[in-house]
Amino acid sequence: MMTGLRYARGEQVFLIDSDLEEEPEWLMTFLEQKQRENCDVVYGVQDARRGDSIERWSGQLYYWVVRATTGLMLPDNIVTARLMSREYVDALLLHDEREMFMAGLWSITGFDQRPQTVHKHANNTTTYTFGRKVTLLVNSITSFSSAPLVGIFYLGLFISLVAGTYTAYLIIHWVFLANPPSGWTSVMASIWLLGGLVILFIGIIGIYLSKIFSEAKRRPYTIVRKVHGRRNE
Repeated sequence: MMTGLRYARGEQVFLIDSDLEEEPEWLMTFLEQKQRENCDVVYGVQDARRGDSIERWSGQLYYWVVRATTGLMLPDNIVTARLMSREYVDALLLHDEREMFMAGLWSITGFDQRPQTVHKHANNTTTYTFGRKVTLLVNSITSFSSAPLVGIFYLGLFISLVAGTYTAYLIIHWVFLANPPSGWTSVMASIWLLGGLVILFIGIIGIYLSKIFSEAKRRPYTIVRKVHGRRNE
């Protein structure tokens, strides 16, 4: 997608999915709205999310979590199709990151963006499995938010306070009551709990480190061997 935008030279650039679920004919209605409202971008939003109730509910949950953790005001059920001005495309291409969440980049690029309600003609079942949805959610959050890292700090602080309070209780109980509580189960449960939390926290930090690793390599999005039919400039 970013490679195609880099090679686009028009004053108006129309972006659309390649699976034909989004109609090329939308270009005309997008253009009419863009000229009528004198805006920089017209993008499509679905009139109704396809799928069963679970599919629709999970979609709403995804947008809610992303908005809550990143602060991005993403519209619900946004699609790929959008008509963009030359100035907006040039600004969008200033983002040179590799771990991309396109909806987030569209949003933070700014300019005057207006929605248009569209209806996707799709009869086949979605190819987004539960695993792919979870991956998309993790990538969306970690690309635009440090909330998981900050959350680790506060959760660790809370656990430390609870552990410190409980330790003080055990000391007082041992000094004044001379009847130290015994409980192998509670000890093992605490060890497993803290061990699991440590592994979880390391995993979250590992996700961010993997993104740094990918960004540091600065590999190109794509390698174009030849461009056919390009006009001389």
